[in-house]
Amino acid sequence: TQAKRPHTRDTISVGDRVQFQPESDTAGVIEAALPRTTRFARSGFRGEEHTLVCNIDLIVIVFACEDPRPDPWKLDRFLVTAELQSIEPLIIGNKIDKVSEKDFTEIFAEWRNVGYKVIGSSAKLGIGIEEIRQQLKGKVSAFVGPSGVGKSSLLNAVQQGLKLRTTEVGEVTHKGKHTTTAAQLIPLDIGGWVADTPGLRQLDLIETDREIIIECFPELNELSGMCRFDNCRHDSEPGCALKAAVEKGSISER
Repeated sequence: TQAKRPHTRDTISVGDRVQFQPESDTAGVIEAALPRTTRFARSGFRGEEHTLVCNIDLIVIVFACEDPRPDPWKLDRFLVTAELQSIEPLIIGNKIDKVSEKDFTEIFAEWRNVGYKVIGSSAKLGIGIEEIRQQLKGKVSAFVGPSGVGKSSLLNAVQQGLKLRTTEVGEVTHKGKHTTTAAQLIPLDIGGWVADTPGLRQLDLIETDREIIIECFPELNELSGMCRFDNCRHDSEPGCALKAAVEKGSISER
């Protein structure tokens, strides 16, 4: 059975609870890692599973409203990963000062319409910071998202004096740079902990069955048992409830 298990390189990850034997005031030995309640992981090199952070209550998915422009397919991947691992997701549209209120509403309408909480923020102007602070209070959470969307800047605004390193988005490519290079767990003055993780230009999903992927889309999952055939693959079969909902416009065609 050991040979059939997926390769992993995350024996110990940020957020793990461990049994630790001190050997001095500054060093010691990790003797055992305790079972994880949740983990946010992706597929890595040669199919290895790479856990970015674990034992978290909330995953804060940060995308910029502009500069870099949000990619809806990439945001879906973050949401599916959170749903696969049973972690509550919160979406933040940062740099809201760069777009109109109408544009912000349109950018994130798909996810709001299916029940996800979306907060508009601006680390630069202090917009949405108190609302984010209240969402983090008393929880173990992690900020994830592409490079350059302002995760570290938001955390600096949430907790004054944190002074996480930040950089500007490239003027030519409009792509983010990897300012945060390693995840770290930070204690919050308001109570709780938050992890700042490196920006991900690509999030590869862990290999998952088609039927389970559908369960990770709330708007699809609630209809998946209403098709004419129990084994409907939602492709060319007649009486497919999902395809009918798309035709009616109640589910996004994208």
